[in-house]
Parts: sequence; structure tokens; C-alpha cells
Amino acid sequence: MPFSVNYRLLLCLARLKNYKFSIQKVGLASVADALYSHLHNNSCSVEKSLSMENAKLDAQCVAQVLDRCFPTQPHLGIRFFIWAGLQSGYKHSAYMYKKASVAINRNPQVILDVILSYESEGYFVTTKIFKEVLRLCKEAQHADTVNVALWLLRKMEELNLCADTTVFNIVISLCCKAGDIKTAENLIKEMSCKNLYPDMITYMTMIQGFCKAGQLESAYSMLKDMKLHGCSPNSVVYTALLNGFCGYGSMERAMELWEEMKEEGGDCSPNVVTYTSLIQSFSKKGKWKEALQILDRMRDLGCSANHVTVSKLIDSLCSEGRVEEAYRLCDKVREHEVSYEDCYNSLVIALMRTENFEEAERLFRVMVAGSLKPDSLACSLVLKELCSKGRVLDGFLWLEEIVNAGCIITIDSDIYCVLLVGLYEQSHLIEAKKLAEIMLKKSIVPRAPYNKGVIEILRNSG
Repeated sequence: MPFSVNYRLLLCLARLKNYKFSIQKVGLASVADALYSHLHNNSCSVEKSLSMENAKLDAQCVAQVLDRCFPTQPHLGIRFFIWAGLQSGYKHSAYMYKKASVAINRNPQVILDVILSYESEGYFVTTKIFKEVLRLCKEAQHADTVNVALWLLRKMEELNLCADTTVFNIVISLCCKAGDIKTAENLIKEMSCKNLYPDMITYMTMIQGFCKAGQLESAYSMLKDMKLHGCSPNSVVYTALLNGFCGYGSMERAMELWEEMKEEGGDCSPNVVTYTSLIQSFSKKGKWKEALQILDRMRDLGCSANHVTVSKLIDSLCSEGRVEEAYRLCDKVREHEVSYEDCYNSLVIALMRTENFEEAERLFRVMVAGSLKPDSLACSLVLKELCSKGRVLDGFLWLEEIVNAGCIITIDSDIYCVLLVGLYEQSHLIEAKKLAEIMLKKSIVPRAPYNKGVIEILRNSG
């Protein structure tokens, strides 16, 4: 079948697909319109009016209602968001909390207004509502959010609602995030007065809060408190504390903690994340001898480095121009069963980030010639740089070789489009046709601002 017919057929199918999608979109919009209408035209409370619609909620529908409410009607948007989060069969995602928190970032007072409006209307407020609001506060970035959270906690007391450990954890987290460690400590004391006990999340939050404030010994004392309250520390807790020591350059103290982890054993034993943190911290300080010693001790203690560990080391070496040592590291970590393929992909990426394109391209060539498969990020960075230098033919030849080798890669559609436009402009029409066929086979859809130009090129070239 001629290429032009292939293209027309695909274009026709794409139009049909878009038509189906548009019908679905209209359906979702009508549900969102109905819910938004109930927000305005309610004879009773907003929540009762919304429930009358008996709509089946999903994330897209909720997002559309919020888009109609924000930024001009944040009060209605927040009330709708809280109501939606309490409906059976639907649960807000982390993305939705972040989307709704935009209203709080603009004006944290809106939360207080919503709770007070519930009271004035006689709406029955539950602990679930306060939890929903607090989770929303946790996603907000405004400095006053911590004060709003504390107000909500006191409001729960006023309404005789029992705050559980989850509620306290959210408020404590916001206090630590704001650097108000003293209030966070007082909240833990308050928990014990209410027969509530800190859990693993509470202690992790406090350790990270103390470390952020530079109170490293206070953070360490949390380990003792955990044991006293029957909450056993594990490698995750120890590693969080170790990261705190490393972050403040207290490497000697970090190594002491590492030894303590080994002595504790069991769930407290150092794992690959612990070793990676130590290696990265030593390498950032230029202490390569110590970093590589940790790598050797990992192997001796039966803990193999992974791709992330090696990638961090390679990044640090390349950032200091120590490319030869990065190559030697690729040979060394074969003892840890990290493949050359993973190492070289990390090295190509690190070389590109440090603007050493000549070496990155040479290594890329070695990989492809040696049947080592480049990953998506390495391919994208190299091809994008070739396009920026006007070497679109080289870029296409690399792409064709990678595709023919059977590598499964995901490259941004813009790179395909830039290559196609560049090939056409430089009169490489045979290569442009081959690239168009690759794009069709992979269902690459051109996006603005390239879509019109790409379609025009395809029509003109036949």
C-alpha cells in the first residue's frame, strides 16, 4: 500500500478516535455542569443539594468542577472537594489534593470560612470532614497553613470530636515542615494525655524535623523514645537519621550510627539505601577514597550495590571532570552485578548533564556498536543535542539503528518532529519518509507547535 494511503488511513482513524473521545468529554462535562449548578442553586445546604444529583464521580469530573470554581469561588470549590472526598466509590488522588490546595495557597482563610459556614448552617461536621481538610492543608505550600491546622485541631475539641493519631500526625508534620519543632513536641505530649501513642509515622516525622532544624542529638534521642513506647526502629528510621547526619556534614557521627545499625542487626541492618546515602555524601565532599571503601564493604557484608548507587557515584565523578575514574568504576561494579549497560547509560546521562557531549556521543556509539541498549533518557538527551547542533541526519541514523536493533525506547514526540522537519528542510527526503513510517508505526502524534508543520511536510512529500 502506498505511503500516502497509509497516512490517510491513519489520519481517518485518528479523527474517528477523537470523535469518540469528544462524545465522552461532553458526557463528563454535563455531569460537572449539573454538579456546579447544584453548588449555586441549592434550596437547602450545598452538600444535600449535591447528593440529590446521585452522580458517579471520577477524577476528571471533580477536576472540571474545581476548574469552574477556582479562582473566583474558592469557598464553593473547597466545600465541593470535601463532599466529593466523602462519597462512596470515589477517593481523591494525591494529584487532586494538590490541585485543590491551590485555593489554600492563595488564601488559607478559606478553610476557616468553610468550617464556620458548616456551623452557621447547622451541618453535622464529622471527624472524617476534618481529616479531609487536614490532608488538603498538608498539600498546601502557604506559610500560614500550620496555623490553620492548629486551629482545626482546637475546633475539633470544641465540637467534642476525638482527634486520633492520624490527625495529630498531619498537624505534627505541618509543624515540622514550618520549623516549629517546639509545638510538634508539645503535640506529642498532648497525645499521651489523650491516651494516644506516637506510631512509626510520628517518629519518622519528628526525626526528619529535628534533622532539618539541625538538632541532630534530639533526633537521635527519638530512637530511645521509640523503644520505650514499644515502637521498634528499623533500617528506614536509622537511614533517615543517618541522612540527617550526612546532610550536616557529620560524617563521623554517621559512621558511628552505621556501626550501631550493624550491631542491632535484623530489621535495623544497613541496606542498599543506607549505603547509597553514605556513598553519595562522601563523594559530594570529594572523599572518594572513603566512598569507594564503603562500596567495597557493601560487597563484603553481602549487600550488592544497585543501579541507583552506581548512578550517584558516576554523577559525582563526572561533575568533577573525573571521567576516567567513572569508566574504571563501571568495571569495578561488575562485582556487584550491575551491568555495563546500566553503567554506560548512567555515564552517557552524566556526561550530557556536564556538557561533555563529545565523550557522550563516543560512548553512545560504543554502546550501539557493542549491542548495549541505550535507555530512553540517554537516547533523548543525545538526539536532542544533535538536533540543536543541526545534525539531524546523524540523529536519524542513530534512531534508525536503535529501532532496527529492537530497542524498546520511549522518546518525546517533539524530538521525532524536530528530526522530521530538519530532514525535510535539509532535503533528506528518503530519510524523512523512513522517519515518518517509524512515527506511524509507533503511533507518534505530533503536538503543537509541530503538528501543522509535520502534516504539511507529509502532504508535500507524498
